[in-house]
Amino acid sequence: MTRTEDVLIAMRDGVRLAATLYLPDDRGGLGAGHVPSLLEALPYRKDDLTAHYRAEYRRFVDEFGYAVCRVDIRGTGSSEGIATGEYTADELQDLVEVIGWLAEQPWSNGNVGMFGTSWSGFNSLQVAMLRPPALKAICSIFASDDRYADDVHYFGGALKQLDLADWPTYMDAINVLPPAPRVAGEGWRERWERRVATYEPWLFGWLDHQTYDDFWKHGSLREDYGAIEAATMLVTGWSDGYTNIAFRGMAGLTCPKRLLAGPWSHADVETSRPGPNIDLVTEMARWWDRWLRGIDNGVDRDPPIVVFVRRPTPPAADLAAYRGEWRFEADWPLDRGRELVLALDVARAGRPGPGPDALDVRGDVGWTAWLSCAGPPPWGQPLDQRPDEGFSLVYDWAVPKDGKEELEILGHPVVRARVASSAPVAYLSAKLCDLHPDGTSQLVTRGLLNLAHRESRETPSALEPGRTYDVAFELEATSWVFEPGHGIRLDLAGTDWPNCWPPPTPVTLTIERDGCSIVLPVVEGASPIAAPPTLPAPRRPQTWNTDDVTWSVEHDVARAQTRAVVAYTTRSDADEVVPSIVERNGGIVGVASDDPGRAWVEANSSYVLAWPETTVSTEVRSRIESDANAYRVRLEIDASENGEVRWSRRFDRRFPRNLQ
Repeated sequence: MTRTEDVLIAMRDGVRLAATLYLPDDRGGLGAGHVPSLLEALPYRKDDLTAHYRAEYRRFVDEFGYAVCRVDIRGTGSSEGIATGEYTADELQDLVEVIGWLAEQPWSNGNVGMFGTSWSGFNSLQVAMLRPPALKAICSIFASDDRYADDVHYFGGALKQLDLADWPTYMDAINVLPPAPRVAGEGWRERWERRVATYEPWLFGWLDHQTYDDFWKHGSLREDYGAIEAATMLVTGWSDGYTNIAFRGMAGLTCPKRLLAGPWSHADVETSRPGPNIDLVTEMARWWDRWLRGIDNGVDRDPPIVVFVRRPTPPAADLAAYRGEWRFEADWPLDRGRELVLALDVARAGRPGPGPDALDVRGDVGWTAWLSCAGPPPWGQPLDQRPDEGFSLVYDWAVPKDGKEELEILGHPVVRARVASSAPVAYLSAKLCDLHPDGTSQLVTRGLLNLAHRESRETPSALEPGRTYDVAFELEATSWVFEPGHGIRLDLAGTDWPNCWPPPTPVTLTIERDGCSIVLPVVEGASPIAAPPTLPAPRRPQTWNTDDVTWSVEHDVARAQTRAVVAYTTRSDADEVVPSIVERNGGIVGVASDDPGRAWVEANSSYVLAWPETTVSTEVRSRIESDANAYRVRLEIDASENGEVRWSRRFDRRFPRNLQ
């Protein structure tokens, strides 16, 4: 049986991090000095908002005999200090010290692993780059090696928009919640007041750094894959926004490595929509057994890449599972991979006549593809792409060999385009789709390039209006089989809304078909079919409660606006240590369809925590709007106790658009 201990771990500057230890019962026969430790570190409040993760930690302890340490990072949850940003140098050094502390505990065998999803997947990679001696293995789930291009900030050099209605707003609301009184003891209100008084919204740093500079290079594994020596297991999902690390990581990492790439979105892989689902705890335990216990279980001799190969499936916002199968690959790049070049000048184009093809860019094209980092609704799956294709350039090809054979791709498709713009700043969006026999257009993968970043994302340069440029950019990593009777479709547009903020001014794009193509990473030969990874125990599947979720797209003809409206509410009851919780998040994302520079986000996030001692709450309200020259951010924070506002903060900042 698992026993738990709450501890405070002192850092080099005296700040104490709050941690919960999940330990095997002493009667388990493991004895002192025989238990490896697993570390997960998050800002999402271990003692309340994410206390429901406990079942997973107990599985590691009860079923596999590991110790688990859950840490609130500096300035969050019940830990001391101030939260100043994402993956700060202080955060990473703190975790190096926590690893050293774990290795020295009397029950420890001296070996530590790090793991986690999203934030804790990111910092697992980043701490491993620092090479603390006791860190022998990590499992990074749904994380990124490129903090600028593959996170919630920028996509292809364009500012994310729909994400701004969610993550940064609720992160602000979480960061100004107080420490748990049960853990912090007397003085928790004074610590709460300091948090609110000193807090700076993290969004401001993102908008201060609109290009790929040292702010983003810090913590980006893409800068130096060789920095990691710990055995590294990557878990990625084709429906997640953090999938590009999959093949870059397998090509660049020089440590022992494994990739498990499934169909999942940004959610628990045991219940994620879309599935099929697996039991990831068992897969991770096998990895830990090899690298933290030295058990020769063969995981280091198995083919290092396990992928779920997706097949066409009728698209749906709450798609339950893709058709497809699991299989192995021996290495990356694939020995049996090749490039298939599909030229635009031989495609069946949606617009008759010879090129060039001109497109007047609308600000609201892209809503059928929705958010690039999907998760539970309202962050669901792509729909049929045809409504957007009416305002895009569309190119079709038959599956090669007259459709008599399947065509499988695995990797990053690449778009090569000859493009001219009528404005100094313009974007080119590309969506690779599967054209079903009934006409349904299903999104396979997508990409976008801010054309000002065509030569460098560190030092972008304006376009010369009317001049033709040769550009190339990757689409997101993917796996897909184009089946007989299906077609291959490429959609080109000037926006990917509401996923990304639209360009600053009205613009016309001109595509020269001659010299333009999409390059597909084709897999040749018979595929080695694999048994599926461990299947999960029967659990209630993820469901969509429409009473608590709003997801709508509104086309306001009179005002020439398009708006995306999102909202969701979650509630949890109190137990012996966790308060009752009510969380509400939502927002409106809008754009003027006739003037893409006029766009906005209104967002609201609130948390109510009812402890035995008192009830606390925080609320954050923000509005972000743009014109052709700048973003303006207005943000309000209120922190309340028992329904009475105790502290408030107000911010109003303007950020010039840097070729955005």
